[in-house]
Parts: sequence; structure tokens; C-alpha cells
Amino acid sequence: MSSKAFSGYVDVMDQVRLKDLLQKFKDGEIELEQALDGLRHLPFESLGYATVDHHRAIRQGFPEVIFGQGKTPEHVAGIAERLLERASNLLVTRTNRQAFERVKLIAADAEFHDSCNAISVQRDKTVRGRGVIAIVTAGTSDIPVADEAALTAEIMGNQIVRLFDVGVAGIHRVLSQREVLQSAKVVVCVAGMEGALPSVVGGLVSVPVIAVPTSIGYGASFNGIAALLGMLNSCSSNVTVVNIDNGFGAGFVASLINRE
Repeated sequence: MSSKAFSGYVDVMDQVRLKDLLQKFKDGEIELEQALDGLRHLPFESLGYATVDHHRAIRQGFPEVIFGQGKTPEHVAGIAERLLERASNLLVTRTNRQAFERVKLIAADAEFHDSCNAISVQRDKTVRGRGVIAIVTAGTSDIPVADEAALTAEIMGNQIVRLFDVGVAGIHRVLSQREVLQSAKVVVCVAGMEGALPSVVGGLVSVPVIAVPTSIGYGASFNGIAALLGMLNSCSSNVTVVNIDNGFGAGFVASLINRE
């Protein structure tokens, strides 16, 4: 991936802080030990309960994302506060309103997304993607996972188009969206049950299709395992698969593909 893909967050945040730190040392405003202490916190910062990775944007093109599940509201807010000191945007996945209320205390512009239980702060709305990412679901029940993918891609600077409830039980529905699908740079396809939709979509487009199996379905779906296995065995060569219900992973990878 070219260095241009990372320029947005790195130039604005880390490089400015580094230049300011070195200039202060050069001008005699801070001592050597103070400068060294500042440099120590540039790559990562230990909070005791978490080690915040401040250089994630340099390596991967977006600041560290907080996985909220299992973290207390205080943990989520503490990590978020440190991240927002150096980054314009913030994403917390798999969280709740209790954590959101704590984050609001340190970021009044934070938003809670009920459909996917996520928190976002988006102060940098620069569009960095080269094309449109299509987020497609087989059914309405798959929308929470699709919304997590869409939110992830949007906050990473991509334009999104949503196509919901176009599963194979009514194949004419997805076929009617062929033009939209074929205009996308990458497609995220979310499906439960038998997980057939990504193979169909893959056969209609010439771009990568990121298949997301969901845990939606009756007993023999095994909480998404049936969909996962079906997608892994897709005969459409442009289909790749992420973990069950992993909308975030699909949205993140789609964003990276869209920057190429």
C-alpha cells in the first residue's frame, strides 16, 4: 500500500506532535528528559488496564479501534480519551449506552449507534476512498452486522451504498441491483442461514466480495457456522470471508482495498 493511504491521520496528528516536541527542545523550553518522556508516549502508552497503540494509524491507516465487549465504561472512556488526544476520529465496537455516557463526558460530539451498539466520533470527514463500498445484506435480520461494517468504512473515509434484504429467496431482488453492485469498488456481503448470497453477488461483479456470515438462522445453522462453511466453499473466485458477525473486520478490510 502506498504511503498516501496513511497520510491523513499521520500528517495531522503524530507528525505535528513530534515536530512540536522537537522544536520545544531545540528552543530550550523543555529539558532532555522531558523530550525523551514525550517520545516514549508517541508509539504507545500504558494505562495499567490497557496499552494504547498511538502508532496504529501509521502502520494500518486508522487509529486503534476499541473493542468494547468485556471492558467497563471507565476503561472505554479512559482509552477513548487518550486516543482522541492524538486522533480526529474514534470508533468503539460491541459496547453499550453506559460506556457511551462516559465517553460523552470527554467527547460531547460522540454518537451512539443503536443498530450495531457502537460509539463514534468523526471530526475528520475527509473522503479517502477511491470508489464506493456496497454493503449488502441477505435479510433484514443481518442489518446490525452490516451497520457495523458500514460505520467502520464510513469513519475511515469511504462513501457507502446500502442494499438491504436482497437475499436469494427472492433472487430478482439482488439482480435488480446489478448496476449498483457493478459500480462499487468493493462489496461487503452479509448473510446468515445457508450463506448463499455472496456467491451470487460474486458472480455478478469483478471486484472483491467480502463475505460476512451471521449467526442468524434456525438450529442447524449452528449460530453461523453453516453460513461460514458455505461462504468458505464459494465457487465465486472473488469471494473472501471474515469471521461470524465480524462486520468491523469486513468494513476495515474493505476500506483498505478502496484506498489501493
